[in-house]
Amino acid sequence: MDINDGMNMKEGADEIREQHVNSEHAERERDEAIPDARNVVFIGKKSTMNYVLAVVTQFNSGLPEVMIKARGRAISKAVDVQQIVANKFISTLRNKEIKLSTESMLNEDGTRSRVSAIQITVTK
Repeated sequence: MDINDGMNMKEGADEIREQHVNSEHAERERDEAIPDARNVVFIGKKSTMNYVLAVVTQFNSGLPEVMIKARGRAISKAVDVQQIVANKFISTLRNKEIKLSTESMLNEDGTRSRVSAIQITVTK
């Protein structure tokens, strides 16, 4: 917020409060759409160590198990994340379940394509 734009402090505080409420609402909707989404780490384009840190942080926050999910090219990174966590950070890490699947996705041109997916559930 820039003071020079004519917005007073009360309006700025109201706007920030509204953004926070909207953010909480979106987060609550996401959590309801995905059961117990707090323990899920979705693997994507970031570096492997970002996801390793996310998994270790989940366990350090007291969660008994964490799900590592990935699709397509990110599957190998998901396996790397599990192995790094097990071999470097949490030596007691165990694989509870590994699920392989194929998901159908709608492309921009309207056609459907299938992509492989993995879900690795790990416990301490």
